[in-house]
Amino acid sequence: MDLNADLGEGFGRWTLTDDEALLACVTSANVACGFHAGDASVMRRVCDSAAARGVRIGAQVSYRDLAGFGRRAMDVPAAELAAEVAYQIGALRVFAEAAGSRVSYVKPHGALYNRTVRDDEQAAAVIEGVRLAGGDLAVLGLPGSRLLARAAAAGLSAVEEAFADRAYTPQGTLVPRGEPGAVVHDADEVVRRSVGFAVDRGVTGADGGRIPVVARSLCVHGDTPGAAALARRVRAALEEAGVAVRAFA
Repeated sequence: MDLNADLGEGFGRWTLTDDEALLACVTSANVACGFHAGDASVMRRVCDSAAARGVRIGAQVSYRDLAGFGRRAMDVPAAELAAEVAYQIGALRVFAEAAGSRVSYVKPHGALYNRTVRDDEQAAAVIEGVRLAGGDLAVLGLPGSRLLARAAAAGLSAVEEAFADRAYTPQGTLVPRGEPGAVVHDADEVVRRSVGFAVDRGVTGADGGRIPVVARSLCVHGDTPGAAALARRVRAALEEAGVAVRAFA
């Protein structure tokens, strides 16, 4: 199982994620590319550290929404969105390659991630942006999403992702953040769910029912309080359960 976290979510003197501590235990780093968080200095620092630790670098692309942290619904024309996705990937690629690494995958953030679960036009625009940026980039997304369907149709590697600290609806989508119980705060429960995704291929949904989830990558949100300690616990629990924690193939 790949273990990923959102990193580089700072801007100027403002910081949110404990990048160094998270890079010590994750296998893939979703690096903010400047549209919901991150700037040139932050991207360079995170890429340098990720490369030094052998952590895979991914571009976490977003709607252009610094004030809303990329979590506000936006209507962006498809052509504009494709160009902005390519722009973000290109910005991160400069720093990844300067660090002796490369951008290996793309993962939408926040509102864009959720929108591309069902919105085929926005999903297609993200994939067009990935293709504009060039390179054989994998795409992380929710199992069964339009995003992963579009990625597979474009000949890109579609990587199914699960969320250790987010509640699931009976349909297998994420409970919207504005609803009660959307984020799982109990650390013990997050650890149990993480092992369940890897070993049992499923999770208990918000209604108490069992939801099958087949995923190759597991996300621990970097902006969760105590995220680094939680990620360490998740990794240790996975390894104790006999799960090999490594970057997805």
